[in-house]
Amino acid sequence: MKSGKKFRPSKRVSLIFPVIFLLLVLGYTGTATYLNGVNHVFLNLTVLFVFSILFAGALWSWIQRRQVAGFMNALDEMVDRAIHGRAKLTHFDETSLSSLEHKLLRYIEINKANEQHLETEKNTIKELISDISHQTKTPLSNILLYSQLLAETPDLDGDTRLLLDQIEAQSDKLEWLITSLIKLSRLETGMITLQSEVKPVIATITSALSHIYTRTENKEIGIQIECDPGTAARHDHKWTSEALFNMLENAVKYTNTGGSIRIVAESNEMFTRIDISDTGIGIAKDELEHIFKRFYRGQGAREYEGIGIGLYLTRKIISIQGGFITAASEPGQGTKLSIFLPQL
Repeated sequence: MKSGKKFRPSKRVSLIFPVIFLLLVLGYTGTATYLNGVNHVFLNLTVLFVFSILFAGALWSWIQRRQVAGFMNALDEMVDRAIHGRAKLTHFDETSLSSLEHKLLRYIEINKANEQHLETEKNTIKELISDISHQTKTPLSNILLYSQLLAETPDLDGDTRLLLDQIEAQSDKLEWLITSLIKLSRLETGMITLQSEVKPVIATITSALSHIYTRTENKEIGIQIECDPGTAARHDHKWTSEALFNMLENAVKYTNTGGSIRIVAESNEMFTRIDISDTGIGIAKDELEHIFKRFYRGQGAREYEGIGIGLYLTRKIISIQGGFITAASEPGQGTKLSIFLPQL
């Protein structure tokens, strides 16, 4: 449909000027008649004048509408040609329409150039990620293997064994960091596509719990799950499970021995909400807005092992699926993280 056909001037605006004109003419005619008496010639001339002005006004309004409709049609055709790369509608004449078309073409050309530049950068990042993944995997695996072999050597003194434990722990930490950064980069560059479908969330929750269960047992942390088997959401099972694992890992890390973690899932008309609440150290209110930033760690978390990328990765996974994540906490009273996954 042409844009000009959609143009509809306001009826009130179209009527207001004729009404004002008629009132003025009637006022003038009435005043003249009152002062000079009835004059049929004057009245006939007044009526003729009124009809002439109304006809001229209607004709002018029709011409203006035609011009606006023509301009809108030309503008619609111009935009369509620019988008599809067809020949220009106007030539380089000194008109506002030609100037507008030239600027529009420049804008589209700049956008296309930016898209090509971004695509080139995206491909460069993909290659860099592949190189990092390939180049670091083998050395890290070797470091872990050699440290484990050395740890099995008999008659090691206490200091040497302590150093080997530190090497192994730091190697594990470095391996986890590189793996997380690679996952995050692949998500951000679109190398990984999440396959979201509507399915129950209980399986996703239990999958995340299975990777954290041993740690909860070691710290004697109780786990409580409240989730109806029929509670469903549109999500990618594998990646959402990883997002939940990151949240649960934080909950276990910052909860003291003997604490508890509560998982509640419920649905409303638009989203399925999954809450993970703990009885840990909590987060200060002025830090809540920062906890989902890359590498951010709060003041209370500095004494715990961590890098500060888990929640950033979690937010990225959830947002790609059309959801979002929130946090509520009080220092010393625990933290509640909530993710909202779309229903459809």
